[in-house]
Amino acid sequence: MAILSRRIGFLLFVIFLSPSISSLSFSPADEYLVNCGSYVDSTVDNRRFVSDASSKVKFFSSEGSVSLQGEDLAPNVPQIYRTARVFARQAKYEFNVHDKGTYMVRLHFNRLTSSKIDLSDADFHVTVNGHVVLRNFNGNGDDSSSKVREFLIWVDVREVVVRFVPSKDSKLAFVNAIEVISAPKDLIADVATTVSRDGTGKLSGLAKQAMEVVYRINVGGRKVTPFNDTLWRTWLPDDDLFKTVDGSSHKAYFTGRIKYKPGGASREVGPDNVYNTARVGNVMSWDFPVSTGYKYLIRMHFCDIASKSLGMLYFNVYINGNLAYQDFDISDSTGYVLASPYYIDFVVDLTADSKSSSIIVSVGPSNKTSVGVDAMLNGVEIMKMNNSMGSLDGFVSTDMILSSCPNRRNLSIFIALMALLCIFMSFYIVVQRKKVRDDFSWTQLPMDVRQDNLKSGNQFAARKP
Repeated sequence: MAILSRRIGFLLFVIFLSPSISSLSFSPADEYLVNCGSYVDSTVDNRRFVSDASSKVKFFSSEGSVSLQGEDLAPNVPQIYRTARVFARQAKYEFNVHDKGTYMVRLHFNRLTSSKIDLSDADFHVTVNGHVVLRNFNGNGDDSSSKVREFLIWVDVREVVVRFVPSKDSKLAFVNAIEVISAPKDLIADVATTVSRDGTGKLSGLAKQAMEVVYRINVGGRKVTPFNDTLWRTWLPDDDLFKTVDGSSHKAYFTGRIKYKPGGASREVGPDNVYNTARVGNVMSWDFPVSTGYKYLIRMHFCDIASKSLGMLYFNVYINGNLAYQDFDISDSTGYVLASPYYIDFVVDLTADSKSSSIIVSVGPSNKTSVGVDAMLNGVEIMKMNNSMGSLDGFVSTDMILSSCPNRRNLSIFIALMALLCIFMSFYIVVQRKKVRDDFSWTQLPMDVRQDNLKSGNQFAARKP
């Protein structure tokens, strides 16, 4: 009887946990993890990166590319950053995909030191499905976070093509690892709220925009590594970006269960480790330096882990000093459930206002704020949107990039063809000269003349007319 009771209890435990277990695991329809320049597969954060030199799967096409092994690397450097694929001319990786939709494309860079190839000569452009994502890039990051450049690309052609183009004939291109992963359908909403001096509005069509993740911040919490994120993302602490007026803010931590609900944020939108920490205070701001000339999607993550009861938390949201959301009632947004996550998307346009080189996100008390928590924030993501040229790095198009950067393979072929043409012309001239000499040369008389022919000749000479 005791054994039966334990079995029933175990089954009930499994049934109770099954929704959480299923939500923790995300299985993308397409997932490519490539270890570039390596002859063996590598495992990082329990994820297997396949060698791009594998005979079974051919991802890239570039004659003359080389595999580079780094030298004098620290023991703790991940395996995917120990090798690189180096290109002296245009090259591309092609990935076949099953579904159309948004794809996460992550490019990993670590400018290796090697006695064989000097990667200080690296200077190149990168395009993904016709979008310029990097221009005049040298792969030299200032810190560890800059080794990964992440993009969200809308794909409707059943393939993802990542192209590397050296900026000049004397320059090189390289990459250490590539990730191409189909994103969850709810990752990018198609509509967001625009914020400007003139007020707020609506902008649609976001899902088909190309974007670059510029910031992904865990407010009030520690760094979240890909191992602890359902989509293998990295969330950085907000300490260097956070600003407060009166110093009254504090960090909040939650040890209970985060309650994901339909209509709110899913675990794919944001992991538990983002929603179980927050900053709580009166007036709080975060200053994000950005490049001008683009629109930016700002996603703010909320989860009320600080209130003791429902209906007590109201606050205002500001973007660059402009009111973005007045009297935000997080209880109403989450269906009156505490510790339930929710997010709001805003869009700001920095193409018109070139004077602003930063995005300032702020939360503060509203007129409905009562005694207790004034305002709170759990996470922030800022994504650059492609400009009118389809570019995420400068006012250039893919066609302009490809036309301005000659392909060395085409140049080599042209030189070879010219050399063959010269050889053919030289041979033709020699033949023609020989033919001319043969046509105008004197024909020699035969030396073996018979005797009777000589006598006949004498008879003709002795005749008289």
